[in-house]
Amino acid sequence: MIESPRLSGLPSAGVAQLRILQTTDLHAQIVPYDYYADRTVEGVGLARTAALVDALRAGADNTVLLDNGDWLQGSALGDYMAYDRGLRDGDLHPIVAAMNALQYDAAAIGNHEFNYGLPFLMAALGRSNFPFVCANALVKKGPDARRDTRLLPPYVMLDRKIRDGAGVYHAIRIGVLGLLPPQIVTWDASVLRGAIQSRDMVETAAALIPEMKEAGADIIVALAHTGIAEAQHYDGMENAARPLARLAGIDALVTGHMHMLFPSPKFAGMVGVDAVRGTIDGTPATMAGTGGSHLGVIDLTLQREGGAWVVLDGQSQVLPIAKADAAGVHPLVKSVPRILNVVRNDHEATLDYMRFAVGQTRAPLHSYFALIKDCPSVQLICEAQRRFMATRLEGTEHAALPLLSAAAPFKVGGWAGPNNYTNIAAGPMYQRSVADMYCFPNTICAVRVSGADIVEWLERSAALFHRVELGKHDQPLLNESFPSYQFDIILGLTYEIDPTQPARYSTAAELQDPKAQRIRNLRYNGDPVDMAAEFIVATNNYRASLNAALSAQRVLQMVYEAPVTIRNILLNEIASASPLDPKPVQNWRLASMPDTSFVFETSPEAVQFLRDLGDVSVEPLGITETGFGQYRLHG
Repeated sequence: MIESPRLSGLPSAGVAQLRILQTTDLHAQIVPYDYYADRTVEGVGLARTAALVDALRAGADNTVLLDNGDWLQGSALGDYMAYDRGLRDGDLHPIVAAMNALQYDAAAIGNHEFNYGLPFLMAALGRSNFPFVCANALVKKGPDARRDTRLLPPYVMLDRKIRDGAGVYHAIRIGVLGLLPPQIVTWDASVLRGAIQSRDMVETAAALIPEMKEAGADIIVALAHTGIAEAQHYDGMENAARPLARLAGIDALVTGHMHMLFPSPKFAGMVGVDAVRGTIDGTPATMAGTGGSHLGVIDLTLQREGGAWVVLDGQSQVLPIAKADAAGVHPLVKSVPRILNVVRNDHEATLDYMRFAVGQTRAPLHSYFALIKDCPSVQLICEAQRRFMATRLEGTEHAALPLLSAAAPFKVGGWAGPNNYTNIAAGPMYQRSVADMYCFPNTICAVRVSGADIVEWLERSAALFHRVELGKHDQPLLNESFPSYQFDIILGLTYEIDPTQPARYSTAAELQDPKAQRIRNLRYNGDPVDMAAEFIVATNNYRASLNAALSAQRVLQMVYEAPVTIRNILLNEIASASPLDPKPVQNWRLASMPDTSFVFETSPEAVQFLRDLGDVSVEPLGITETGFGQYRLHG
């Protein structure tokens, strides 16, 4: 039985409890299935989250179900729908079909909804039985937030009847406001340029809350596709939950984007944040993981006063669909058949597509050690990008410059759990193998950079590592707050990373110590890299869109951009080069640190590949409570 926390204010005449159920960052993960590994998994899937929704609805008189964005992209099913099957007029997207079946009351859009372009997004929205809202994705920016022209309605009013403690039903108008990171115009510039603008989330909410009150909102729920980070507001901030929570008029705050959990101990110690009751500066808030791993629950106690509703109390919790321990991941609920049934055909079509053979590999390809040494799977992506770009730059003014290639490991555990690693066995490779190595719909780009720009690029990546001390043993090595998709390696160079030095950049890519230097012995063709020399770097559209942050001196020059996905480039590389013989080439390494050791986490399955690490000495230490393998790395 699932119980909500006890709230102050016992239900009585004129007093009611409203339960707000929340999902976020579903990423088109409907069925509890890993399409890349071709196996059932226990810890994700809206079909399982639906069991929690049904149970909590049955246990409360008054509920609403909301989603906080990033529901369209992120699984193989989502990519299959976008790139292979497509949506014709009137087609029903499977994630929208599942949300219809679960009877959502309203939903927001997040940044990843734009990855496939505006026409696909609008087609996906077309068959929903519930409203989508977004206040700061703009078709045209007005003189202020109230006069913007928006892609979607900024908010919706849900007119409901709620039952008080005496059994009497009362009218209530729930205002639901949608917000997303304004960085969408940068991250997806290749598909949004000239079509979409954006505005700061806090500025937008502050302008629209009075308008929503004027429209009769009794309470306001902010669906803010944003994380919980800095307290101080600044224009255009990406993770703005804390300043949003301080805005008068927001009664409940639904967050996401970071794929973390709130309330949880991870946020303990933040000023104004109650990581037990689930409030931020007194405003109840949730963040419900990713892929349907959890259901967020906000319980509000409301009192009817003078014809209006007043919030007496509120707190939140997140409920898991599975639990992880040293023995594995165990389901806590079963999938709901009606959700499975509405997506069955699309699920099976995705399986058929993902099982199509595309090539062969003579050795395994995995990402278990991609954060501590050269990784063949990441280098394969780099080589595919570099080969593609070389043909595109032939005959141009850039062809004579040295051509490098940058990529990052995407599946390296983290918040997605101990199964979130690439692991492709020797033998046949399938469409799922390609998607396993490159799970984002990024497109190919190239930028022209200087040696000094490259140093900044790599110093940002080097923020992955904690600062360590020589001569000290079993120190934590990897900073879990650093997103692995920001850990670019640049193939075509050789270099060392020295984590005994302070990091030049923070884990949020902000310059914090201009004099710090972790990148050592940076060389091209064996020679030290000239800081004034120029290079071309093949990369993806997301990284290229952030090029202003790579250089403190100038915006880097984009020399090539095309709507060709890197996954397709990788597919062609595998098909043409098969059978692959993946062996790491010398690229980067951690600096030598004698009489020093570190601990890090990766998959328990990594133990079978320890013999392949060459001169890198790693030993297993056992399994953690969350199911990861813990290992010792000798410096």
